[in-house]
Order: sequence, then C-alpha cells, then structure tokens
Amino acid sequence: MKIYLVGGAVRDQFLQRPVKDNDWVVTGATAQDMLDRGYRQVGSDFPVFLHPDSKEEYALARTERKSGKGYQGFICDFSPDITLEEDLQRRDLTINAMAQAQDGTLVDPYGGQRDIRERLLRHVSSAFAEDPLRVLRVARFAARFADLGFTVAPETMSLMQQMVAAGELEHLVPERVWTETSRALGEARPDVYIQVLRDSGALAVWFEEIAALFGVPQNLQWHPEEDTGVHTLMVLTQAARLSDDINVRWAALLHDLGKAATPENLWPEHPGHEEAGMARVRALCTRLKAPNDARQLALHACEFHGRVHRIRSSSGAAILTLFDRLDLWRRPESLEPLLLVCTADARGRPGHEDEPYPQAAFCREALQVALEVTAKQMMAQGHKGAEIRTALANARAARLDEWLAEKNPS
Repeated sequence: MKIYLVGGAVRDQFLQRPVKDNDWVVTGATAQDMLDRGYRQVGSDFPVFLHPDSKEEYALARTERKSGKGYQGFICDFSPDITLEEDLQRRDLTINAMAQAQDGTLVDPYGGQRDIRERLLRHVSSAFAEDPLRVLRVARFAARFADLGFTVAPETMSLMQQMVAAGELEHLVPERVWTETSRALGEARPDVYIQVLRDSGALAVWFEEIAALFGVPQNLQWHPEEDTGVHTLMVLTQAARLSDDINVRWAALLHDLGKAATPENLWPEHPGHEEAGMARVRALCTRLKAPNDARQLALHACEFHGRVHRIRSSSGAAILTLFDRLDLWRRPESLEPLLLVCTADARGRPGHEDEPYPQAAFCREALQVALEVTAKQMMAQGHKGAEIRTALANARAARLDEWLAEKNPS
C-alpha cells in the first residue's frame, strides 16, 4: 500500500499559493485494508475514507469508464492493482494530475510542471470529453488563475467546443451548473469564467440571456465600450473589485439583461430595458435554481439600477417610492448590496473605473432622513388604523422634500 498527496495541494505548492486542503490517493489497497487501519469510509459512490487522526480524505486509486450521458454515467474500478498513473489520467487538467510520494518524490506523468511554467490549462487525455462538467471547471480555473497569466490551451478549447457542439452540456443538472458558477463568481476574475464559456459555446447553452448581450450596441455617449456584453463583463470586474459577495457579483452580471430585448430599430438606446430584463432574470435564475437571496438582489439591480443612477434629481415622493419597492423599512440592510452593483455599473466603462459614485452616499443619507419619521409619531398626532400608513408616507415624502431643499437651495 502506498499513499500520495494529489491534485490541488501539489499544484498550489508549485504556484506558491496557500494550500487549503490535502487530498490523498492510496494504491495497492482495498476498502477492507483501509477499514482495518482505522479509516472511516464516507463515500457511497466510490470508496473515500477519513484518516483516523487528521480526518483528511483518502481515496482508493480508481479508473473510470463512460457508460452514459452527462457527468454521472461512469463505471469505476477500485481494484488494488490500479496504478497511480492510471488514477491521475482520469483527472481534468495536467496541473491537477501531479502527485507527491510520502518521501517527497514528484510523480508528473502528464506534464503538469511544464504547463505551470507555460501558464496553460491543458486537458490530460481524451477522457476529458466524457465529463461535460469539466467545461465549466476549466472556465472556473481560468477565472482563478487569470491574474497569474494562465489561459486555456488551444487544443483544450477546441475539445470543449466539440463537447458543446455534441450536446453534452445539455445533460448537466442545474444544481451542478449553479455550484460551478457560484464558485467561479468567488474567484479573482469572474469575468474570465464568462468569457471562456462564451469562447467554448457553453454560455449559449446554460446562460442564453447573457450570451444574447454580445453584439447589442449602446449609446457611445455613455458607453465608450459600445457592446453591451463587453460592458457586462466590465461591470462584473468592477463588482469583484468592490465586494467578495457572490450575490453582488451575480446581480452585476444580470443587471442589463433587458438590453437584449430591445428592438433593433431602437438601438443604440434601450428605453425600458430595466423592466424588460425582469423576465429574463427570472428565467435564468429559475433555470439554474439560484438561491432566493441571489435571485432577489439580481431582480432589484435589474429593475432599479437606473433609478439609483438618477436619484439625485428625484423628488421626495419618487425616493420614497423606490424605498418602498425595495422594502427598506423592513430590510434596510438590502440597500448596500444594491448600491455596490450600481457603483460597479457606473464604473464598468472605459475611463470610468475609479470615478466617484456620489449616488451611494446620497441614498444612504436619504434613507436615514426618511427613517427619522416614525409610525409612533403619526399615532401621537392622532392617526389611527389604516390612516397611519398614509400619514407616514406623506410625512416621509415631505421630510425628504425639505431635506432636498436644504441640500440644493435655489
């Protein structure tokens, strides 16, 4: 029986990145051998064991043979005569197919070190094509390592394109697509994830509403980048600079979906694109089974980002209506994520990446001014029952108008 450190831990040592988890492969052993040594089995689909002391995962070396469509159609062999090289061959990328023996000896049969030096994400073997989820995984690794100069090897991109054309990605389940996407959104360059999916053709399969944005022109006066898809990636980049919150990044990605619904005769203007985008946001979030909090912020960003941009020229009643629609009286904490998306939108244009966004401070102050007027005050003035809500709204709008006049004396 031999034990090897494998995968990301070996890769990250070469990249001089922090190693988060150690994964181990065991050759020359059976499940019973592991149990006899005190390991606890936790894998149901294939034998994975927890070390009795460290609790790290140890998996028996295995091979996989395609038996059906999608990412679940595999027959696995865990016999003790499976070699380490055979186990590494089933892995996705060469940089993830290296192993280290307990004496420190490196096992690198597929050129992982070479591809780290050349900054390439390259598939290990033709078996890559048997698992469509790997298209998304490669895009996610591209997002993680883009700042280190990594790109997808041309032959790997070609294989990914062939997999998409063959319809393999249609066999994925939404939960797995969302899991990979949410993890990619948390990487350093989530925009690269979207770009690699677009280059491979996968974006049009699972994210057709985003794919439709590319090639749609915008007004050059406000958008020097012109193309709505390019703008969307720039906004996502800015969102990643502003926040680690995956929901903020997701909402930034979806905020302009309605521009793809604009009739061509109205280009490059997009009147009403905020409302037009709502159905598309719902459709995409439903398809991917996105969590409710991600869905809700994306809907708010889509519908209200234009109003936030224009808020400094709004009346007290209009500001109050916006706050009502956002339900800020019950959920004031939901304002800040929306402001981050709006800031990213304003900065997601060439030459505007670092400009101030005073609307954010304006919104925060306006909310505090409105919250100074309370239902308790309305009751003290003699209002009762349903009158309280109407009186409260009127009083808040009046107070906001006073505040606006104080800020902008004529």
